[in-house]
Amino acid sequence: MASPYYVSPEQVVQDRSEFVQKGIEKAREVIVLEYQDGLAVVAENPLTTVFKVSEIYDRIAFAATGLYREYEALRYVGIRDAEVKGLTYTREDVTAKWLTNVYSQYIGGNFWQVESKPLEVELLICEVKENPSLQNRIYHLSFDGTFWEEDKYAAVGGRADSIVQFLDDTYSENLDLKSAVELAIKTFESLETEFGVEEPYEVNTETVEIAILDVNRGRRKFRRLSDTDLNEILA
Repeated sequence: MASPYYVSPEQVVQDRSEFVQKGIEKAREVIVLEYQDGLAVVAENPLTTVFKVSEIYDRIAFAATGLYREYEALRYVGIRDAEVKGLTYTREDVTAKWLTNVYSQYIGGNFWQVESKPLEVELLICEVKENPSLQNRIYHLSFDGTFWEEDKYAAVGGRADSIVQFLDDTYSENLDLKSAVELAIKTFESLETEFGVEEPYEVNTETVEIAILDVNRGRRKFRRLSDTDLNEILA
């Protein structure tokens, strides 16, 4: 009787991780920066029919990179679960930390099921403070369900490590919105130089998607910047 084919658990995890990482490496990046009035999320996104940054709940935004169909399904799940929790309990119970745990269980459960394909996604879950005594929250969620909290800025995507390294040297606190967006765009442009792109990717209002969580707004803090807003900032 032939012996059953055996692959060690360590090898399975390594193979699945390498598979997902190859997909993520091809994905364009998303940056979140803390600025004076909240959080700014800037994504390279040349597709006008697809959003990489979306509102989930009152103070919470969702930013993703990877396979669109997979992170769009996660966005829907987040909105649904947030609404149910807010209606069942109170709106204050819907937090970025809670939502990140929900996503962690979903993504991690999928990753560890050998018979299913792991999700090729990385997420940033952002929450703006409700009052000056609190602080903004940025959670970085990996493809295997692990997550950690970032401080001031974060990035996901194929060249995220280079972005963070650049921001380590250039970011300063108390930026206004214009300065924060300009820094994010400068970071994208620096990547093109660093990686020797023959035809540099032009960053403009047709290729960049920007949204903010503004602490000064009403109950819903999320606002997607229009072409007019972007043109004023990039002028």
